[in-house]
Amino acid sequence: MATSTIHDTWQRDAECRGAARQYFFPPASSERREQREQREQLAKAVCARCPAREPCLEYALATNEAHGIWGGLTEIERKQLRPHVTC
Repeated sequence: MATSTIHDTWQRDAECRGAARQYFFPPASSERREQREQREQLAKAVCARCPAREPCLEYALATNEAHGIWGGLTEIERKQLRPHVTC
């Protein structure tokens, strides 16, 4: 049986570690807008007091993380930070 280890210090120090996963990621079934907003607010409150917020956000941006709250930002908010590529 393989075990996963956390190599980055920011992950080890993250405030969300052990927190309820349902705050940071959408449920498998649909959720109402009010439920989503409340869930995101709860996740962002955890992020607001997290010492690993900045490296967490950097990781999400570098890996193009498409889901969940990372570094206190939603996927839509992170997408707005990325430079637009034009062909």
